[in-house]
Amino acid sequence: MVTVHEQYEAYPYPERDPADEAKRLITGSPSHPLEMDHFLWGGCRDWSQPLRLLVAGGGTGDGLIQLAQVMKSAGKPCEITYVDLSTASRAVAEARAKARGLDTITFHSGSLLDAANYGQFDYIDCCGVLHHLPEPAEGFAALRAALAPGGGLGFMVYAPYGRSGVYPLQEAFGALFDGLPPQERLTKAREIVASLPAGHPFAANTNLTDHQQSDAGFYDLLLHGQDRAYDVPDLLEVMAQTGWRLQSFATPALYDLSRITTRPEGMDDAQAMATAEKLRGTIKMHVVYAVPSEDDRKIAKGSNRALIPHLRGVAAGPLAQAVAKGKPLPLTLSGTKTTLTLPKDCAPLIAAIDGRRSLGQIATATGLDPLSFGTRWAKIERELADWGMLLFSTLGR
Repeated sequence: MVTVHEQYEAYPYPERDPADEAKRLITGSPSHPLEMDHFLWGGCRDWSQPLRLLVAGGGTGDGLIQLAQVMKSAGKPCEITYVDLSTASRAVAEARAKARGLDTITFHSGSLLDAANYGQFDYIDCCGVLHHLPEPAEGFAALRAALAPGGGLGFMVYAPYGRSGVYPLQEAFGALFDGLPPQERLTKAREIVASLPAGHPFAANTNLTDHQQSDAGFYDLLLHGQDRAYDVPDLLEVMAQTGWRLQSFATPALYDLSRITTRPEGMDDAQAMATAEKLRGTIKMHVVYAVPSEDDRKIAKGSNRALIPHLRGVAAGPLAQAVAKGKPLPLTLSGTKTTLTLPKDCAPLIAAIDGRRSLGQIATATGLDPLSFGTRWAKIERELADWGMLLFSTLGR
C-alpha cells in the first residue's frame, strides 16, 4: 500500500504553483479571520492582541496563506506555526509564503499528533487531514491538547452522501493496484474511470470535480489509502469523545431542517441536522468551528448593535440594488440550489455595510427607529448569515 506520506510526497495536494500568488489569493472556509471572529469570539475579538495560530497538516498552504495574508493586510499581529508530514507539500507552502513576503510563519515537518509540542494556540486550522489518520480520534484529542484557553478550532472532514461512488472505487483500486508505485496506480485508475458506465454512482455524481482538475486531485479523491467520511452523528460523537463541542457549521443553513421541511415537534438539534444532511444528499464535506466541550460561548448575533457586519462573496452595492428591485438572489452551495429573497426595504441597510460601521451606526445612518431596524435586520441576518454571506467582526476596525 502507498502510505499517506508517500502519496503527498509524490502528489502534493492541492496542486499549486507559487507563481500564481501574484495573481490571486485563494480564500475559503474554514480559517478566514472574519469567519473565525464571527463563530468563535462573538464578532468582537481584540485584534490588537497577537493571535497564535497553528495550521495542522497544512499541505500546500491554502489555509495558511489565507490566514497570513488577511492578517498582514489588516495590519494585525500574529504568529503562525505550520506543521505537515510531507516535505514536498511544505516546500510548495514555503514558496507561496515567500512569494507574498509573509514572514510570520514558522515551518515544521511533523505530525499533528504532536501539536501540543509546538505550544498553545488561540486558533487551530486542520482542513482535510483528520479523516486521513488511522485513528482520527487521536488527532482530535491532540489538537484539543494544543488549544489555549478561549481558543477554537476550524476544521474540515469529508461527508459521505455527497461523495457517493468514491469509496467503492477507492476499495477496488486498493485491491487492484496493491504494490504498484503512485504514478502507475494513477495511470491505470484513470483508464478505468474513463470507461465507467453512466449509471455508476461515481459517474453520476456531479458534485465531484477534483479528479478533473489535476493528477493530485485525482489521486487524493480516488486512490487515497487512508480515507473515511463522517456523517453528522459520527462527527458529533468523535468530537464529544475528544473534548470538543460543535460551535457551528460554517454554513448553518445547509443543516437547518426547517429550510427543507417541517421539523417534527420534539426532534433534537443533533437529529434534525442529521436528517437535513440525508435530505440534502449533496454535502461532501463538513466545515466546522469547534470549542472545548465545557465552553458555552455563543456565535455573533445582530442583537448586539456594537458588532460590525461584513459581506462575504458579494458586494454591498450590487446586492442592495438587486434587493431594491425585488430580484430573487440565486445561490448554489454544496450542490444545493436555493433562492434568497429579501424585502425591498432591506436594501438601504445592505448598502450601508462597509466593514467599518457598526449595526448601531448603520441604524443611525438609515434613520430607522430601533424596532423597524431590528425587524429588517433580522430578515437580512437569517438569509445572509446562515448561508455564510454575512459575518460579524472587528477585524476592519
